Amino acid sequence: MIKTAVIVLLASCLLATLPTSSSFSQGPEMKRGPAMGMRPWRPGGPCYSSSELNLSQEQSRGLEQIQQTYFQEAQLIRAQLFAKRLELREFLVNPTLKIESIRAKHQEIIDLQSKQEEKAIEYLIKVRKLLTLEQIQNWCPEQEFPSLRQMRYGPSPMGPKRFREE
Repeated sequence: MIKTAVIVLLASCLLATLPTSSSFSQGPEMKRGPAMGMRPWRPGGPCYSSSELNLSQEQSRGLEQIQQTYFQEAQLIRAQLFAKRLELREFLVNPTLKIESIRAKHQEIIDLQSKQEEKAIEYLIKVRKLLTLEQIQNWCPEQEFPSLRQMRYGPSPMGPKRFREE
């Protein structure tokens, strides 16, 4: 009984000091913010989303037009992806459907995801064309929308996501 109490006491002391150990601390290159813990693409200077780059009125109007077009197209693709994921879920829980049907539905989702990424890259290219050389040097494309971070860093290391709209 005393031996168990001592082990529990030591374990709780270890757990209490673990978060303060150096293995969990952030080094000087780590920053707080939207990309917390990630190093910037460009060393030495801040980088901004396109809307934070002191755009001229003409550039602002152009950016607004590009954003409206992109978000309308992206919304349609997201809705299609959501519907296809629901269909896939129904296929997976239907014992009478063949595996080929499940794979075909999954391929439809992959095709839509690819189309979504193509639209995102096209959006970034259009924004880039709108900017001056100086603005491009201070621009962080990954800050335009969160899904670009997924494209850059890959899928989550935590395993598959639950069915949900992204």
